[in-house]
Amino acid sequence: MRLVDGAVMRLATGVMLAVVLGAAMDARAQESGGAVARDSRVFEMRTYHAAAGRIDDLHARFRNHTSDIFRKHGMAIIGYWVPIDEKTGAIAGNTLVYILAYPSLEARQKAWDEFRADPEWNAVKTESEKNGKLVDKVDSVFLKSTDYSPVK
Repeated sequence: MRLVDGAVMRLATGVMLAVVLGAAMDARAQESGGAVARDSRVFEMRTYHAAAGRIDDLHARFRNHTSDIFRKHGMAIIGYWVPIDEKTGAIAGNTLVYILAYPSLEARQKAWDEFRADPEWNAVKTESEKNGKLVDKVDSVFLKSTDYSPVK
């Protein structure tokens, strides 16, 4: 791995950690009366568990098509990650985690409805799954920044 790739990976890991830690602090703040940023975006952390032997195809679909279609529908891409520890899927090598941001939950729903109806997406999905599905399971978590989070 080149030094630049390592620096990018450390930056991406730091952003993901900031968002995840912010979510934990947000949950604690809500229990104690709230420290949720009033005007922050809504974040969605999605974890894809690829079908056996299909992770490379899933990465290719995101790399070559999905990201552009997300942007087309106003989804802000915060980043993409793969687990590096055994507990979260590094051994299986079949997990992709990514975070998107939206102005609101309503905007998120509208963006996904438009994405799923997009003819370009449907053609890409059909072509990429001609040899079987790429994803076995998707986990989704919605997050809101705290008032003191560096990511809003």
